[in-house]
Amino acid sequence: MIHLRKSGLTILILLLLLTTVACSNNTEAEPASGSEKKYTFKLAHITPTDHMWHKAAEKFKEELDKRSEGRMKVEIYPASQLGTEADMVQQISAGSVDFGFITAAYMSSRAPAFTAWFAPYAFKDLEAANASRDTEIAKKILATLDDQGIKGLDYLFAGNRVMLFKDKEVKKPEDMKGLSFRVTPSPPLQDFYKSLGASPESLPLPEVYAAIQTGVIDGMDMDLDATITNKYHEVAKYGAVTNHMVWPAVAMMNKEKYEKMSDNDKKIIDESIKAAAEYAVKTRSSQEEEFKKTLSDEGMKIYEIDQKLFEPYIKEFDEKYGPTDPLIQEFIDTFRK
Repeated sequence: MIHLRKSGLTILILLLLLTTVACSNNTEAEPASGSEKKYTFKLAHITPTDHMWHKAAEKFKEELDKRSEGRMKVEIYPASQLGTEADMVQQISAGSVDFGFITAAYMSSRAPAFTAWFAPYAFKDLEAANASRDTEIAKKILATLDDQGIKGLDYLFAGNRVMLFKDKEVKKPEDMKGLSFRVTPSPPLQDFYKSLGASPESLPLPEVYAAIQTGVIDGMDMDLDATITNKYHEVAKYGAVTNHMVWPAVAMMNKEKYEKMSDNDKKIIDESIKAAAEYAVKTRSSQEEEFKKTLSDEGMKIYEIDQKLFEPYIKEFDEKYGPTDPLIQEFIDTFRK
């Protein structure tokens, strides 16, 4: 009986040893950092496929695939396929969509610090605006999204804002008085145009072409890129290249998903979006003169309005919005030097 008990105990010990070895081997077989995990992401934005932001999305997709050696794939949903920007942000926050390129104009309604980006004439040109992406204040503004379940990754710039007019050549701010003007539904943009004497209208983009064609609106705040892709030159005779505001998209990701990734995979995400942002601004900057010529060739009169004429309105904006948020004031103080 004693012999049988000893034999049983020996067998039990052997089984335990084998189990331990097997578990040890399995642990070694799994990547410690999770760096071999495969992903298929969803990315959404509002612009058509020939707009710079969609091209930036494609660049991001390409960079992710290359840097992850094929482990990270992206399905892109352009042109508001997944709904309005409000819908997209909700989907990103909930995790049903992974990435979004969402206008800072819309985000200013959810996180007021993004209002800072619409300080009139804060930057000399697109390159100067792009350089601001790496400043501390730009990063602080991105961080205000943390409590919404969103990781702010970076900014992507389309062209600066210009003013389009149906049939009136506006030569100075005072000529805006009484004009019905389509403006993105963002308080800082609307307030700027109100200060010029215009009446801002918040029409959805799909309705804008018909609205200016039929005279429902007299003009719109737009960029040259979208002016061409949406064929607004067919219904607006005049384009004032004021470049009065930058127009960033906020590149964002579901925060929980980002934080669960390995450090290596986070680095791939960060570096890929940075590469896409650099690609977008360099490509767009080189197109400025080309776009002006395209619009001129299509019959639109392209001209400039002197920035100095807007100085009272710049001051009015800064004095109104600076005190509303420390981050907005810091932004103004940083870039008004």
